[in-house]
Amino acid sequence: MKKALFLLADGFEDVEAITPMDALSRAGVQVIRCGVTGKTVTASHGLKVVADITIDEVEGDYDLIYLPGGMPGSTNLRASEKVCQLVRKQNAEKRLIASICAAPAVVLGPCGVLEGREATCYPGSEEFYPGFEFSSDGVVISENIITAKAAGWAWEMGFAIISYLFDEEKSAEVMNSVYYRI
Repeated sequence: MKKALFLLADGFEDVEAITPMDALSRAGVQVIRCGVTGKTVTASHGLKVVADITIDEVEGDYDLIYLPGGMPGSTNLRASEKVCQLVRKQNAEKRLIASICAAPAVVLGPCGVLEGREATCYPGSEEFYPGFEFSSDGVVISENIITAKAAGWAWEMGFAIISYLFDEEKSAEVMNSVYYRI
């Protein structure tokens, strides 16, 4: 079974984490919620999520490491050197990293994994990683990194991840199961 590690820090954007979690679960991926700022993590709109593990308990390899955006969720992710270590290791091993909204500019850029690649982010977040030209596209796939623009792209992000981890058929199966654009 494929495993996905969702890195959650206080202030993460609810939809950007929960929607892809749901899509991946429907595809048969084991979703592990990792609390970066504690065992219980509070989203930007007050939703409380109890993590399966904390950042100090992470071990082993994952098919996907996922970083939701939101503020101050993204800056809280970036404040953790362990997050950057995990992202760098995942990238060095050419395993999938997915990030949405502010997190590509706030976390992935400063962690050093965007060079030579394309990426998108929430408009205005570019200031956190100056000098990098972000795309205006909704979802960008560049080698082993998938980025998405904002909460409105959360389902599309989930489907892109499923296509990457499995195939287009599996992604279409999940789309149909939630009546996405039918």
